[in-house]
Amino acid sequence: MAHRYVMVLLAILLSGTILAVQGVVGFSEASRTPATHGNYSHIKVIRAPRNLVLRSASALVEDQQTGECLVQKHAEAVLPIASITKLMTAMVVLDAKMNLQESLTIVSEDVDTIRNSRSRLPVNTRLTRENALLLALMASENRAAHALGRTYPGDLGAFVAAMNAKARSLGLVETHFDDPTGISNGNVSSARDLARMVDAAYHYRLIREYTTRKETTIRLGHRTLQFHNSNRLIRNPRWQIGLSKTGFIDEAGRCLVMQSQVAKRPVLIVLLDAQGKLTRYGDANRIKQWMEGSQAVRQKHRG
Repeated sequence: MAHRYVMVLLAILLSGTILAVQGVVGFSEASRTPATHGNYSHIKVIRAPRNLVLRSASALVEDQQTGECLVQKHAEAVLPIASITKLMTAMVVLDAKMNLQESLTIVSEDVDTIRNSRSRLPVNTRLTRENALLLALMASENRAAHALGRTYPGDLGAFVAAMNAKARSLGLVETHFDDPTGISNGNVSSARDLARMVDAAYHYRLIREYTTRKETTIRLGHRTLQFHNSNRLIRNPRWQIGLSKTGFIDEAGRCLVMQSQVAKRPVLIVLLDAQGKLTRYGDANRIKQWMEGSQAVRQKHRG
């Protein structure tokens, strides 16, 4: 008799384990963490159809107003986020209400010696804090982002501490920052957290403006340089993008976050760890086509 009870108990435990595993693999049926933005008294998660194939390792699409999760793929995975970091860098700078017209100088400390990433800002380049913010957000300039953190009241350490404090205040429990550029693979987050971070950044006018500017021309000393947005979708007239940021380091793969109007809905799109230069853009376009197709089907049924 005791043996039979033990077998029944083991069967129950095994069933519970199988259900738990099913809930976290691929597209789950329920959001495990409710959105911190919009009206989220009832959050419905829609399982993406089989014909929506996303090649990014982690993905999340949320309705920005309601918090409804439309698509998710390994959204709980904690991954390096590369230059998506710069959205938090910008929020901390703007929260501190630092003088945007103050002149900054790029110094040797701002040079990336970890990955030797390229920069068009040589040491001794002088530019305003506002232009540094613009180049960090639009063109993902690492030296500009590092200079923003280095010139924060206190020191660079105080700036990184402020980044992590801001993350905690937003409820980003799966997010951590080591530096203001994203060069460090210790800058990590999940797609779930990044949707909240993008939503928070969207409330800053300058972040919306700078991350969606197609290009800019800046005079640096005796030179005039033209910089372009790192997100090619910004130049695509079929997209209505309200905020955008790309990221790439080897450990993070190709990353992309956006706020956009898709199928007449404001959505937050997070795509992490895509392999190949065009994969994240392909995923974004597939999401757009799927949402627009779903809307057309709904309208047809109503008609």
